[in-house]
Amino acid sequence: MLTVKRLPQQPPMRLHKSERPASRMHGGTDTLGKPAYDFSTNSNALGPCPEVLTQIRLSDCASYPDPDYHSLRNALAAWHQVSPQRLMFAASASEFIFRMSMLVGQIDQRGRLAPSQKNVWIPPHSYGDYVLAGRAAGLNVVEDFRAADLIWACEPGSPLGQNQAGLAQMIMAKSDKAQLVLDCAYQPLRLSGSASLSSQQRDACWQLFTPNKALGLTGIRGAYVIAPLQAEVWQQELEQMAASWPLGSHAVTMLSAWTLPSVQNWLLKSLETLREWKQRQIALCADLGWQIEPSDTNFFCVTPSRKIQEHRTDFLHAMRAQGIKLRHAGSFGLDACFRMRVLSPPMQDAFHRAVKQYSPHF
Repeated sequence: MLTVKRLPQQPPMRLHKSERPASRMHGGTDTLGKPAYDFSTNSNALGPCPEVLTQIRLSDCASYPDPDYHSLRNALAAWHQVSPQRLMFAASASEFIFRMSMLVGQIDQRGRLAPSQKNVWIPPHSYGDYVLAGRAAGLNVVEDFRAADLIWACEPGSPLGQNQAGLAQMIMAKSDKAQLVLDCAYQPLRLSGSASLSSQQRDACWQLFTPNKALGLTGIRGAYVIAPLQAEVWQQELEQMAASWPLGSHAVTMLSAWTLPSVQNWLLKSLETLREWKQRQIALCADLGWQIEPSDTNFFCVTPSRKIQEHRTDFLHAMRAQGIKLRHAGSFGLDACFRMRVLSPPMQDAFHRAVKQYSPHF
């Protein structure tokens, strides 16, 4: 049985509006094109979902979608068993992250628009747009969530694929004025474990959903949000800040298909395969002498050998020349690690051979 070791928690960074903007780092297609063996994203390797892809190709792109998305809103509300009035839409998760951050930077404790210094709390290892959006909104990143006006959470999170420690307690202890956004991007790609929040606790959060990763359709942008109970004023402000038609026809089709039983059955079957592939990929990484961090998702972090860490840039370039792309986790605060999504056995073997071939040089 393989042993995995949890990384020590690191305190969140403190960033201020005056600091130089950080560069954006993402996995996937780059200046060299689409990698043949792309371990660098978190997308479902069994995708795209054939049924959804077919529907997207048949989408009516000659007409505007319904600007209020009535049918989509009702379908998602029925699926989640919430009131349709709690549903909101965004062009992407990142778009909503920036929109929420901007609004928090504008609203004072009494709900009035009055710019002043506001605080945001961000998980120690998390998506870079939380920081970038906070900086753009003039928010100060604080270490104590109880001092925050905006709190970001992601469960399971990226890059580690683990539940967020103390999330339930955070919901109970946060300031009444604080808005907590739960990023649910990777919940559909959970391969083990279970969510830490009850339905009542989720009702106290803004729940942000982006099914494109689970469907293997990251090229289609589109997200939806379930607002907390009694958040009508905030919801109205967020709606007023949105552009018209945040979702195009392709996104409407994807999100509508997300609720179909046949699509959910496809997802469940893909998770069964991913569980098998994950164990195989972990074994190959262990054979290379790499340390594997615990994960509940279709992606996980690894710590390569000291030599590879010392020559990381050369190593990544050498891998990329072979069509293999890994995601350095330095932007997440894990400089020694790579994040890897689970791919098919042939792709795993290509990765394993390439590292074996080049490891003498590193």
